[in-house]
Amino acid sequence: MSRGDFTPRAAALSPLLAALLLLAGCATLEQQGIAPESAAPAAAPKALGDTPEVAERKKLIALYGGEYQWPKAQNYLNEVLVKLAKASDTPTQPYRVTILNSSVVNAFALPSGDLFVTRGLLALANDTSEVAAVMAHEIAHVTERHAFLRAEQEKTAAVITQAAKVIQNRQKGEEVEATAARTIAGYSRQQEFEADKIGIGVIARAGYDPFGAVRFLSALARSSEMRAALIGQSATGKPDILASHPSTPERIAAALQEARQIGAPGLGDQARRPYLTSIDGIIFGDDPSDGAIRGRKFIHPRLGFSFEAPEGYVLENSAQAVLGVANGGAEALRFDSVRMPPGKTLKDYLTSGWIDGLLASTIREGRVNGLPAVFADARAGDWNFRVAVISFHDDVYRIIFALRNLTPEASKMFDDSVDSFQPISPEDAQLARPLRLRLATALPGDNAASLAAKMALTDQPVEQFELLNGLDGDQVKPGEIYKIVAY
Repeated sequence: MSRGDFTPRAAALSPLLAALLLLAGCATLEQQGIAPESAAPAAAPKALGDTPEVAERKKLIALYGGEYQWPKAQNYLNEVLVKLAKASDTPTQPYRVTILNSSVVNAFALPSGDLFVTRGLLALANDTSEVAAVMAHEIAHVTERHAFLRAEQEKTAAVITQAAKVIQNRQKGEEVEATAARTIAGYSRQQEFEADKIGIGVIARAGYDPFGAVRFLSALARSSEMRAALIGQSATGKPDILASHPSTPERIAAALQEARQIGAPGLGDQARRPYLTSIDGIIFGDDPSDGAIRGRKFIHPRLGFSFEAPEGYVLENSAQAVLGVANGGAEALRFDSVRMPPGKTLKDYLTSGWIDGLLASTIREGRVNGLPAVFADARAGDWNFRVAVISFHDDVYRIIFALRNLTPEASKMFDDSVDSFQPISPEDAQLARPLRLRLATALPGDNAASLAAKMALTDQPVEQFELLNGLDGDQVKPGEIYKIVAY
């Protein structure tokens, strides 16, 4: 199985945010959001008699929020797959695509020929040749048996490491293990370059523009950089020597060289309009049934509450929690929920040991918009924590802020944010309606700013419009169709 092939390496989490991610207590938001690739797979129903392939397929679909039903795009992608399969080295191998209900940009394949693409990836791609490059890359992993070969490498490395530990000593075994890890990482990185090269050749033979891979990888890099800029962290820096995937700039350069060897730009079909028509109307970003982020506000219509982060925070939704950062990661928050332990009070729960450094003298009981709540401060190392636990229905909602300098101004800002937790209002319910990709035709006089003004996005709308449409500066052409985000 090939996973995460087209996913850029995210900016490193700050130590503070990483610590908040590790909070104990089996927290969840009732499976709201989409689990990140590094998260443990979500539980998936396994029917009696399921083959390993079927069980793996179910697990992957559950991990990425389930299937997203959009027949127009699914049928179109399967038609493209037929063309790609015929142009591949295994023209009789059947392939099928499943769209996953995730805003994460990702694609992967199983050896059975099952291909998976997320909503997020479809939103980022701008034409058929781009998404064809992604799928051809995945076909290459299948035809070259990359998953099997990587697994064999890992088995061999494990045997050699264990032998070194037994025959020599633990230290020598760890040295051998580290060497093996670097070898496997390099082997995996080489597989990615190989899949890119094979995929570009396949889409060219199928009649598509071989430069589609270059454009999509470039959009991927821009997307990663924009996200890093929003949270105040750099997406650049030295690549991890153990990273299993080449850095995006490396892949762009290699893909560009491969495409140029096939021919000059304009050689194949981009098929932009039919692709954009197929994805017109798909949900963009979070699925509101799992909670929606609207600026600094998190709204969960199904669970019936809303919460607003302090000014300057950028929020991200996951299956375990809503996480937020500000000031380049120097401040962070975590918002999640746990089931209320039977027979326990909120104060009992707060002092049950799930958070270190709790200052007993700061514990105080109160209410947040009429809901029972308990508040406290905690300190661990150089970090100060403000903690609130709020009882709502049968759950305990936890709001945790962390920062180094707990000034009176910061305390007031956090208190105001905690006080924003409330049962959902009709206005918030309207705000949490699904955001969707829509198509807009540029009129004479339109530019990136005028089209971006039609979008229901508040964070860097012009930059997001240009990213969504693969524009480098204001290149809007009258009569052309463009993606916008609207209700």
